[in-house]
Amino acid sequence: MAASPRMRNALTLFSAPDCVVCHRVRLVLAAKGVSYELVPVDPAKPPEDLLDLNPYHSVPTLVDRDLVLYSASVVSEYLDERYPHPPLMPVDPLSRARLRLAMLQIEKNWVPQVQAIQSGNKVQAEAGRKALRELLLGSLPLFKAAKFFLNPEMSLADCAMAPIIYRLPSLGVVLPKEAKLIEDYGMRIFRNPGFARSLTPEERQLRDLPA
Repeated sequence: MAASPRMRNALTLFSAPDCVVCHRVRLVLAAKGVSYELVPVDPAKPPEDLLDLNPYHSVPTLVDRDLVLYSASVVSEYLDERYPHPPLMPVDPLSRARLRLAMLQIEKNWVPQVQAIQSGNKVQAEAGRKALRELLLGSLPLFKAAKFFLNPEMSLADCAMAPIIYRLPSLGVVLPKEAKLIEDYGMRIFRNPGFARSLTPEERQLRDLPA
């Protein structure tokens, strides 16, 4: 956490235009119906404000007046507590712990494959596609277990997972017919007006969504 070099009156999110972890935070904000100022960031050329605010110069970075937060997991949990309605985590400690573990696995195992496909060389990208496909197929029982990811209601885990599922066509990850329930899961979220609000213009181009 760092102090902001200048006071901001509005909630401000520094976010890359097409970034799976930034999208995660924007989806939380959309689910909460929270208004905020979006500052587009080219990660290769972060703006001076971001350099001053965040010692890692990373996105997403959230500024709430004199509070500065970074890391998608930290920002997401803060937003869920700061804006408690609708809640995006279950009440009981066991279910919360289970979802936190799932989100950690998404961060450590899934997101690096997406980034390898988007930013790696040809060999890295192909390895990322193979690994992401295997992760998805290995998780089929989890998608079958509940309407949303490990939970009967939409949660922070869905905010982490849905941006990955949304990008599968653009990432070149093709799933077999028996994995259709993963696409069905995604469409339950993509049809929500809040999901459309979470998208940047660049992300809207990644796939055609039904009106």
